[in-house]
Amino acid sequence: MTLISAQDGLVVPPGGGRTLVSPAQQVTFKVTGEHSRAASSFEVVVPPGFDVGAHLHTRSEELFYVLEGELDVLAFEPLVRTPDHWREWRSAAGQRYARATPGTVIVVPPGCPHAFANPTSEPVRMFFQASPPPDHERYFEELFEILEAGPPVDLEAIAKLRVRYDIEQITPLRTAGPAAGS
Repeated sequence: MTLISAQDGLVVPPGGGRTLVSPAQQVTFKVTGEHSRAASSFEVVVPPGFDVGAHLHTRSEELFYVLEGELDVLAFEPLVRTPDHWREWRSAAGQRYARATPGTVIVVPPGCPHAFANPTSEPVRMFFQASPPPDHERYFEELFEILEAGPPVDLEAIAKLRVRYDIEQITPLRTAGPAAGS
């Protein structure tokens, strides 16, 4: 999946890309910093019960596009950042979390708290883009190394990793399997 020259584009066929799998999440790298100066792109499978927890990035902009399934999502600054249960948050304009169905796009600028969770009994598939590259792809690679070393999952190592990659966790990450998230 490398470019032939700086003038060539990239075509990633269905099922193409490098896939990382853990009980908590599946991430397929579609476009990396090797291929784009603008953004890294991934296909992510979010298992039932997974909640990434509200968090923010000071440098990164993200875009999520729901392909299959339903997610609860949030992308706003709440009146009060309570340390638990982001689904109870509301914005000054009255916004609350939304149910994202196929075709829903979520755009998250730097500094904006955001979260997603799969409240259903089926996996959700989404397209995820992070700019600038390659921070998120390196984060996922290191995260999956930590997950492969468990059980038990080293939550302290994950917390340090998240700080190193510009992820400020506001509410807890929750999952039925080992911890992970974007």
